Amino acid sequence: MDTLREVHHAQVFRLLTQDIAGLLTVEKLADHLSELADILLDAAIDRAWKKMPKRHIEMPHFAVISYGKLGGKELGYASDLDLVFLFDDPAPEAGENYGRLGTRLNTWLSAQTSAGQLFETDLRLRPNGDSGLVVSSIEAFRKYQLESAWVWEHQALTRARFSAGDRAVGDAFERIRCEVLRQKRDLAKLREEVLAMRQKMVDAHGTKGDERERVFDLKHDPGGLVDVEFIIQYLVLGYSHQHAELTGNLGNIALLKIAGGLGLIPANIAEEVRNAYRDYRRMQHALRLNGARPRVAPETVQQRVDSVRELWRVVFET
Repeated sequence: MDTLREVHHAQVFRLLTQDIAGLLTVEKLADHLSELADILLDAAIDRAWKKMPKRHIEMPHFAVISYGKLGGKELGYASDLDLVFLFDDPAPEAGENYGRLGTRLNTWLSAQTSAGQLFETDLRLRPNGDSGLVVSSIEAFRKYQLESAWVWEHQALTRARFSAGDRAVGDAFERIRCEVLRQKRDLAKLREEVLAMRQKMVDAHGTKGDERERVFDLKHDPGGLVDVEFIIQYLVLGYSHQHAELTGNLGNIALLKIAGGLGLIPANIAEEVRNAYRDYRRMQHALRLNGARPRVAPETVQQRVDSVRELWRVVFET
């Protein structure tokens, strides 16, 4: 566990020095940090499985699915990992063994040792959330996504991908993901659900009252990062049944360009919002690097906010 942490610290330090020297774009840095996380997840699975007292097979049919920042390959220095654990194994003891593996793996990742913590993890996106099992079979995951999942869980699925473990299980997950995302949906109902969830997030995390005149939260305030993410999630869920290319886990900047090219949104506004999203991420990254909250003076980002709000109006109010 200490060795994994020391390797992680060393590699992040190397990236940090390159970042400060101006050698990495924010996208390239996020790619490197995300790939590093994938590599360490793979190594942790291997070590945790070998430490299991009872193993019914040599190599586990087990995969780590990443959501959120890691899922979208937008990882930052201090990002936590949103993870879901899946297995595809008919052995009678598989469920119990992989449940223990999932618990042990989470400990390997999140426990504090003399070398620090590897990653802070969040497993709440698994089927049934905190009340659900730590691991799910592929069959149970598919059934849940098709029959029981909320719209916000399908929104999260737009930014999910296989990160580590058994590639065959990861491929099975990707097939389920595409199947779920390509369902035909009632656009009016979908719009209503997405808007309701967005309002809940603004109420919970957005800048309040008079403070709005002094600060702008790059992530949570209207016109910020979450607005862009919700626009893309709505477009993916609403139009993937017609345009399979929207299901590709290519990142929000690329998906905006695809949506503009398909005529789902005006291409010129899509390009403005791509630039705004890129700038927001760069600013957020710099602030977090200095230990500051991702908040700036509103006047410094007004043009970017206007572009995002214009696209929001086009998508949700026309």
